[in-house]
Amino acid sequence: MNAPEKLTATIDGIGRLDLEGLRALWERHYGTPPALRSVPLVRMLLAWRLQADHHGRLDPETRRALARKGPVKAEGLDLGIGARLTRRWKGREVEVIVEADGFRYEDRIYPSLSAAATAIAGTRWNGPRFFGLRDPS
Repeated sequence: MNAPEKLTATIDGIGRLDLEGLRALWERHYGTPPALRSVPLVRMLLAWRLQADHHGRLDPETRRALARKGPVKAEGLDLGIGARLTRRWKGREVEVIVEADGFRYEDRIYPSLSAAATAIAGTRWNGPRFFGLRDPS
């Protein structure tokens, strides 16, 4: 079996492993496995590392370009300070105002639009979807 076939077989096998099997495979290749308990996440991380080792990691130029991007800003801040997002929720009109340091809802600043939407709805929500900034599908 050549190297690409062996890699494909190993990655296919990852999909059948439980958490302990994933940790054993990780330890065989990389040493101490991460303390994660999410089987899907460990599968993805392990598959990515194996492929990166085989095909090569990001080149230095790409790494520098990604580093220049800076910190990730909360989605919705690009609407501009003062932008108002409204929605009818459970029979009442709710409004969130974009501010420099987050999203204001009822005299409280939330760090993300999702945090504001969750406060409004009382359950976890994706803020951009809640306010119609994304396709609802």
